[in-house]
Amino acid sequence: MAILIAAGLSFSACAQNADKPRYSNVGGGCEGCDGIYQNMPASINNTDTLPDFNQPGPKMLVFGTIYQRDGKTPAANTLLYIYHTDQTGLYTPAPNQTGSAKRHGALRGWIKTNANGQYKFYTLRPAPYPKAKIPAHIHPIVKEPDMNEYYIDEFRFSDDPLLTAEEKARDENRGGSGIITLTKEGDLLMCKRDITLGLNIPNYPR
Repeated sequence: MAILIAAGLSFSACAQNADKPRYSNVGGGCEGCDGIYQNMPASINNTDTLPDFNQPGPKMLVFGTIYQRDGKTPAANTLLYIYHTDQTGLYTPAPNQTGSAKRHGALRGWIKTNANGQYKFYTLRPAPYPKAKIPAHIHPIVKEPDMNEYYIDEFRFSDDPLLTAEEKARDENRGGSGIITLTKEGDLLMCKRDITLGLNIPNYPR
């Protein structure tokens, strides 16, 4: 499948801001969020393809727009870091991974929004944890310029039988709802999620 990749954007400026962010207490605790910086690519686009995409499994495209706190203005140059389980339901690490990166496993991606706040990534639909009743999910962490990284609600799938009413009640609506609905185009599953920065995020600057 031909995949259009946006022109590369350097992440050096954002990385520098990450050292001494203007706002450093946003989002409350964020265990493992330091994984966003471990093995981060030198150049990040508004499109990423995770390492599993060319392996057997249900191929998926996730896309959307990230907005500023008003829910209307596109948020450019915002980093979205994602990671999820493989087809066995595990965070199987890549060779030589350490720390939080090892915990997150080999299936990790970095996307930086374009001028219109748009992002997209290609991957396989993750499998749920084996012998557990937790719905399959994708972990997202966002990093805005001049601000520390923070987590938002997981991407979860509306057709997942494990996504019970009780599980839905766990949602904090951080960044907006993370429940996504899949449609199919040929062999590709597609789903859209728009994200509002700062929505239901503790200590977010007004």
